[in-house]
Amino acid sequence: MTLSMWLLTIILVGLVVLLVKFQQHTTAIFGSVLVLIFALGWVDSETLLGNAANEGLATLVLLILIAYALEKTSILTQLTRSLFSKSERSSIVRTISFSGISSALLNNTAVVAAMISSIQKNPQVNTARVLLPMCFAATLGGTMTLIGTSTNLVVNSMWVKQGHDAIGFFDLTPIGLIVFLLGAIVLYFTSLMLPKKEMVEEDVEEYFVEAKLESTSSLVGKTVEEAGLRNLVDLFLVEIIRSDRLVRPVSHSQMLRAGDKLLFSGNVKKIQVLDQFDGLKLFAHKTGLLTQELTEVAIKQDSNLVGKSLKETGFRAKFDAAVVAIRREGEQVSGKLGEVHLRAGDLLLLATGTDFASRDNLRKNFYILSGVTPDNMISGWREKLVMVGFVAMIIGSVVTGRSLFDLSLFLFAALLFTGCISVDEIKRHFPVSIWLIVVSALSLANAMQAVGMDGQIASFAANSLSGYAPVWTLLGVMVLTIMITELLTNNAAAALMFPIAYSLAIGMDVNAFPLILAVCFGASCSFISPFGYQTNLMVYNTGLYKIKDFVKVGGLITVVYTLVCVIMIPIIYPF
Repeated sequence: MTLSMWLLTIILVGLVVLLVKFQQHTTAIFGSVLVLIFALGWVDSETLLGNAANEGLATLVLLILIAYALEKTSILTQLTRSLFSKSERSSIVRTISFSGISSALLNNTAVVAAMISSIQKNPQVNTARVLLPMCFAATLGGTMTLIGTSTNLVVNSMWVKQGHDAIGFFDLTPIGLIVFLLGAIVLYFTSLMLPKKEMVEEDVEEYFVEAKLESTSSLVGKTVEEAGLRNLVDLFLVEIIRSDRLVRPVSHSQMLRAGDKLLFSGNVKKIQVLDQFDGLKLFAHKTGLLTQELTEVAIKQDSNLVGKSLKETGFRAKFDAAVVAIRREGEQVSGKLGEVHLRAGDLLLLATGTDFASRDNLRKNFYILSGVTPDNMISGWREKLVMVGFVAMIIGSVVTGRSLFDLSLFLFAALLFTGCISVDEIKRHFPVSIWLIVVSALSLANAMQAVGMDGQIASFAANSLSGYAPVWTLLGVMVLTIMITELLTNNAAAALMFPIAYSLAIGMDVNAFPLILAVCFGASCSFISPFGYQTNLMVYNTGLYKIKDFVKVGGLITVVYTLVCVIMIPIIYPF
């Protein structure tokens, strides 16, 4: 080995050590290595810019942003409503199935986040028995399509950079489907090994929110359950006011009528979910003020508002603001929002106008506490556009053979032009970390070529592995990738293992695609450690699990997962 090869080897070893020791600084570590190999001249500026803007990486970014727009629709909320029954076994089957199938098309982190809340709120099942199987099923489901997990997209971008056609949308499906089905069976039975615990619910500030059902709403004449208002995530229908008559508690069979005032309690960040129900208007909508950014205030002891209702105060004209929700410590607010008599210490969430900050009566009446940004949602024709556009993109890619980059670019442009996703949201959700990791990994592969290390690995494969069946190399690549993903993260594991797997295939003179798929599936196999993947950490903290719970359930899943991949990959994609 030359001096340059030894130096690059030291850099790669140092990269792994730093990633293990400082996992929270993954982006900075990869970025530093990128600068270092550029400074050493192993990668020139033209190559670096090509890596930063290659088609595979651009497709990855576009699909992640499109997936975010899809998460803003009501699809997850609608589908989670019928998951649970009084039977724990039936609930686990439904949860595993829904989580896996959803994660094949949606970001699995978003799926897990939405389902955690639904599981927490459901009294019919023990949360600890359902939560971990749901999380693992989401990971398994993500292996079924190209966009099921960012790891697949990372590998695809590196594969395209090598001059190959992009991985097809359903190229991973035959293997991923078998992985999911067998994994789901294992999860069903291993869930019995999990202890029964009560989950600690997230501490949220429960506000009192009013919405009116308009006469034109399609919900009129339906029961509460038929309308889908029974199992909202983080919002609970407390009471209905109908012609000055109070309906409380609200049963699932209660019929909805035009003009009903529906009173919800819960996490105010979820209030925009109500916008997705036809003809359901928040109290603040009467004023014409938007609820994208909210201001939280507390009423002062000597405020002129104390003892008066919102209607009596002329709140909108006085402050250029409308009350979206009210919270009162130690007491649940009841009745029409506009008729609630305010008290000192009441917390109000305000949708404010442009003149709000300049009003000179604010300090006299309020303590300004903070700004609150509700979870942004989309509804109506925009929601339909996102869903139909997403399905059309997938079908178009399969039927026409047009590249996923082209179709995702068209859909992204349509979503941006129609306001389904804003420029600010693009800035907030642009996957900078994944982008930098992929650019660094591509540049490391270029550095390996520049110093001849890829040839060294290929030579090793030709001399040392030529007498062995390629399936053993596939097994070795997969096991090593699994080990790295458990120690680091899935995207880092894929980035580090791709050039090694590709060089091994070149040296053995075999089809590289099976080994690349081993990297895809191996990088997604993160079940043994709660720290290997973000969804694992989410349920680990929320579900009060112990590491041994992950080891005993995740260990068996890992064995089954690995065996299925090693057997099925060479059958479907021969060497």
